[in-house]
Amino acid sequence: MKKKVLFISSTGGHLSELLQLKDLFEKYDYHIITEKTKQTLFLRDKYKNRIDYLVYGTKDHLFIYIFKFLFNCFKSLFLYIKIRPKVIITTGTHTAVPICYIGKLFGSKIIFIETFANVDTKTISGRLVYPIANLFIVQWESMLKLYPKAIVGGWIY
Repeated sequence: MKKKVLFISSTGGHLSELLQLKDLFEKYDYHIITEKTKQTLFLRDKYKNRIDYLVYGTKDHLFIYIFKFLFNCFKSLFLYIKIRPKVIITTGTHTAVPICYIGKLFGSKIIFIETFANVDTKTISGRLVYPIANLFIVQWESMLKLYPKAIVGGWIY
């Protein structure tokens, strides 16, 4: 029986990086979670019943974002219970943080891959997940100064 692995990220570059790991999908009983946008709907055709969506939210509209984020926290709990992953792999951002904490609470292993875009600054999601990550991967050696317990995994592009 294959190990259940959840791959989660927000849309855009974080999702592009996550999908670079698609060779791993077939090695596991995988599931993908991302934000629902016009640009991500095509994934439903490709991944069928192995994908779920959270509500897209941007901090540009802070008041509305707070409600969307809270909704996504509850939906993340529901999806976690439905999927029951042994491992959560994420390339970040705010979309992934709640499920990482939920997963940690229920005993899942957390693997966080800090974005390629950051060479010398921490992301907010990286700061939040670093303390609970079982494995924290950076793509630039310079990031080890900021995350001393991380490992350099190289570029995933």
